[in-house]
Amino acid sequence: MLHLASTARLLGVLLTLFSLAMLPPAAIGFLYGESTAFVFLQAFALLLLMGGVLWAPLYRMRQELQARDGFILVVLFWLGLGIAGATPLFLDPSLQVSFTDAAFESMSGLTTTGATVLTGLDDLPRALLWYRQQLQWMGGMGIIVLAVAILPLLGVGGMQLFKAETPGPIRDNKLTPRIAETARNLWYIYLGLTAACAVAYWVAGMDAFDAVAHSFTTVAIGGFSTYDASIGHFDSVAIEMVAIAFMVLGGMNFALHFLVLHRATWKPYRRDEELRAYLLVLGSATVLVVGFMLWSGFADQFGDALRRGVFHVVSIATTTGYATDAFYLWPGFLPVLLIFLSFIGGCTGSTGGGMKVVRVLLLMKQGLREIKRLIHPHARITVKVNGKEAPDRVVQAVWGFLAAYVMVFVVMMLALMASGLDQVTAFSAVAATLNNLGPGLGEVGPNFQSINDFSKWVLVFAMLMGRLEIFTVLVLLSPAFWRR
Repeated sequence: MLHLASTARLLGVLLTLFSLAMLPPAAIGFLYGESTAFVFLQAFALLLLMGGVLWAPLYRMRQELQARDGFILVVLFWLGLGIAGATPLFLDPSLQVSFTDAAFESMSGLTTTGATVLTGLDDLPRALLWYRQQLQWMGGMGIIVLAVAILPLLGVGGMQLFKAETPGPIRDNKLTPRIAETARNLWYIYLGLTAACAVAYWVAGMDAFDAVAHSFTTVAIGGFSTYDASIGHFDSVAIEMVAIAFMVLGGMNFALHFLVLHRATWKPYRRDEELRAYLLVLGSATVLVVGFMLWSGFADQFGDALRRGVFHVVSIATTTGYATDAFYLWPGFLPVLLIFLSFIGGCTGSTGGGMKVVRVLLLMKQGLREIKRLIHPHARITVKVNGKEAPDRVVQAVWGFLAAYVMVFVVMMLALMASGLDQVTAFSAVAATLNNLGPGLGEVGPNFQSINDFSKWVLVFAMLMGRLEIFTVLVLLSPAFWRR
């Protein structure tokens, strides 16, 4: 039985809390003497009112939420806050953007996609720049809690593979108070990484504002920057090294970070097969990219090829989307290779997007198992991760996820092509948003400003689908879900 009233009450509470996110940008605006500060105060009042109107009639409702209610709440949370986040962007006269563009930018921020429709970032008010970065930082924390504490309860998250080792209420079938304990532990890690990243950026040469702003989007694997040229604006090896280090950390399973700190040992890192596969993908792709740069003559010196190759492999493979160069103009197969890396994405329970490393690992192992079965048809061959047998239900769920992913990708790509986009642009735009990557190829290489409004709304839906791992959204479209 669905408890829609309690779900609506909680959504009102979340919207009310989200209104508080307008206050830090307002404070930044007042600090720098910008009129944009008043826009954020208007947005704060409007969102506070909307949340109160939704909450007030239902504040006495105290029904315990079940897994089915969780599906609705999670989807409404991301969709509702994504649209609500567009409020200050739409109201600000200095931007003069349509509601479609404002919603696209907001959803891109909150889902840590990093695709943008804005240009002239160097000249925008600091309050607006802070808000974009802050959106991604908030979204990144929401992703961690979603992946580690929420989605496993709904039976759609990749974290089912780590039930025995992950902190939190993963083995429960209800939304219990232990989620708060899990979220609190993850907050500490997330805050710690953000603070360390900000200090590292500051030491490497950024001013305080840029250091904090970029730490938000580095740890969140978001990719928004305060400059049109992204990290390339600074032209600093030290800053790029800091970005690489924290992008790699942000793309790792935060449950592993927790275990390492909780047990005061590095063993969880060493023993995790997904992490080894993740680092192997990054290393192999780097060798390939650097080697082709030198072989093709695109880079004259090994140091230059290594610098550009490592940065963009890590940035795109983790689905961050930072850039120091126009990688979409690189020669040969390199741009397409980088886009394909985003399909793998980060580890389960990370702020990264994509299909997740563990799913790709399971698909490969299942493929190898089928080959072995052809050779030894009567042998009992299991698929193992971290030395433990993966249940058939999990393996089947991975295949189901892949099928749904391909189906959604094809439908969205065809929709974009029907609206007038060319094949390369349509393919990369869907890849960039469904994988929560950000930058694309073709017309969306520099930004997404020039594409039509219909395509932008399709891509907004793609961002939501990618962030909620597809099934969370698709299940709401099933008639069976709504039957008593």
